[in-house]
Amino acid sequence: MKSLGIDIGSSSVKVSLLDIPTGECVASAANPAQEMSIDAPRSGWAEQDPEMWWHYVCEGIRQVGAKYPLRDVVSIGITYQMHGLVCLDREGHPLRKSIIWCDSRAVEIGAEAFESIGRDYCLSHALNSPGNFTASKLAWVKRNEPDVFARIDKFMLPGDYVAYRLSGHISTSVSGLSEQILWDFAEERRADFVADCYGIPHSMIPEAGPSIGTQAVTDAATERLLGIPAGTPISYRAGDQPNNAFSLNVLEAGEVAATAGTSGVVYGVVDTPKADPKSRVNTFVHVNHAPGRPRYGILLCINGTGIMNSWMRRNVVQKRLGYGEMNDLAATVPAGSDGVLVLPFGNGAERVLENRTTGAAISGLDLNRHATAHLLRAAQEGIAFSFRYGIDIMRGLGLAPDVIRAGMANLFLSPLFRRTLATLSGARIELFNTDGALGAARGAALGAGLYRTREEAFASLRRLEVVEPVPDEREVLETQYRNWVREIESRLARS
Repeated sequence: MKSLGIDIGSSSVKVSLLDIPTGECVASAANPAQEMSIDAPRSGWAEQDPEMWWHYVCEGIRQVGAKYPLRDVVSIGITYQMHGLVCLDREGHPLRKSIIWCDSRAVEIGAEAFESIGRDYCLSHALNSPGNFTASKLAWVKRNEPDVFARIDKFMLPGDYVAYRLSGHISTSVSGLSEQILWDFAEERRADFVADCYGIPHSMIPEAGPSIGTQAVTDAATERLLGIPAGTPISYRAGDQPNNAFSLNVLEAGEVAATAGTSGVVYGVVDTPKADPKSRVNTFVHVNHAPGRPRYGILLCINGTGIMNSWMRRNVVQKRLGYGEMNDLAATVPAGSDGVLVLPFGNGAERVLENRTTGAAISGLDLNRHATAHLLRAAQEGIAFSFRYGIDIMRGLGLAPDVIRAGMANLFLSPLFRRTLATLSGARIELFNTDGALGAARGAALGAGLYRTREEAFASLRRLEVVEPVPDEREVLETQYRNWVREIESRLARS
């Protein structure tokens, strides 16, 4: 028996095949070979074609199917880039490109709704400002593309679209509603007051179910196209950050997960809904939330993390070094980067900075003393500083991590980054052998009842490494962090 996991990112689509009895990944494929394109028609905009995601989903499934027969697939799980907007007409065709997570065009519309609905009501019921989330993006379409809006039958998230293509059935999840800012945490129901504020017909919103459990089944068209038997349950669906937490077995109050890919995230589970008054961190329904057993995820997101490191590779070392070589070169410079500071905020409006777009910056550069290695280390330290900045906000909501779990991937492959983050946060970092697609496959097996318990589902999850804070580096990093905070606050005061 095999479980298929699909991870729709903004850079690539990954497909993994989990052997359910052993819990091992037996095959995986990631497409395309280079990063997927992101269209930016204007500054601060970011769009992708949903048909591109579907194309690479099919490519990945076929590649996995070349190694193992897909007739053995008995469950399917989907994880996806959060907050994206997909608009379908009555025939189920996308009406425009998806406005994806890092697109900033709806910030002002969300701010208007925050005031119109009422700050106190928004924070007590939705736990967030409507901000730049999916409902606000749809309101932007209504205001700026009325002809498109008039033709919308349903709108959905990227993962909902892929589930629809596999099954012919349109649906979403309760967790998905919350990431669209369409969930009322106080009333435990859909937040129609947000839709009403924007003039969004309720009929456009798909029906919602739990993240873990059968939501749809594959249809005959999928069997003909891909060889997966018709009737296979799609039994898990979650945004990439709730799914990352699930993948790391972060399901109970006080447990914390992190990622550091294109964007960086710290995601902590609580059992009491809490709101940051400034909406710098956001609360969503976690994947294992249930009536009478509430579970919520407080999410810190920094848009400009791995993309800052990849910018350094493209533009500073001009691809002459791989990431491992960059890490080695950066490690030749002492902690604190000899005074060089990098602000990594160059990938759209940053929620942690109250939806401001400050741009990235390098400061403290001495042309007589500093070299490439200083810039590379300062970039990784700047990313770690942005994590610490957000973790301090989370502490104000009562979530104080002493252990952070992460997959051994992306920036967590850098010993320098993980040591710096551990030292700045004061938390032990535990690294595991998992990723988003594998987590989705595991969630699907659990949702289909093929794993009977959480313990059975995560029996094969292995801890690969533990990173402890480095006391000798703490003082210099704290000093540099305070300098970094002054720099970002100065830029915010001018913006």
